[in-house]
Amino acid sequence: MARTSGPETREKLIRAAEELFAAQGVHGAQLRDVVARAGQANPSAVQYHFGSRAGLLDAVMAGRQARTEAVLAPLLESTDDDLKGLVTALVTAEASELRTERGRRCLRISAQLSHESGVRARTPHPALAGTAYWRLIERIADRLAAAGLPEPLLLERLDLALTVVGAALADRARQYLAGTEPLTGEALFLADLAETTTALLRAPRPEPADHRKDSS
Repeated sequence: MARTSGPETREKLIRAAEELFAAQGVHGAQLRDVVARAGQANPSAVQYHFGSRAGLLDAVMAGRQARTEAVLAPLLESTDDDLKGLVTALVTAEASELRTERGRRCLRISAQLSHESGVRARTPHPALAGTAYWRLIERIADRLAAAGLPEPLLLERLDLALTVVGAALADRARQYLAGTEPLTGEALFLADLAETTTALLRAPRPEPADHRKDSS
């Protein structure tokens, strides 16, 4: 059997992890199955090349982020601070992963990690610091602040919007991978996702419910 180089083995493990993490869950997939799917005989191959499950997951997400950043960065340069334009740039960049089976699997994986971006603390996950993705998040947050949303509500709403986008695209990816016919064409789906997410972000600030007991 021909020996493979370190980079080749790493890539095989990443590809295998993409398949199994997407199908079985980031925490449900067994590392031994990843190793077997990658065609590796050493049961400690993941630990050797990545240190841990978390290291392997970081490598999977690094490739996904690099592809999305390549689409998002030029979009962000040409987008003003109109909220709908910013959301459309986000949806367009994220949806670029629908083009390939690899990207579809990565959408299913990243949807499982939607609350790890650091949005709620307004402190980016180390992998997102300095990225076009985080600059986009900050620009959306600035628009919400300008609309009068207080910081805690602003951050919760932004985190919810990102979760909605991620979940919707992950479900679309699932349908494509399964060969299921979606209810709508992709162009309409993406336009509606951008509109719906923008509407969510633009919703008026709610008045707190009055929980005082009736004194009568």
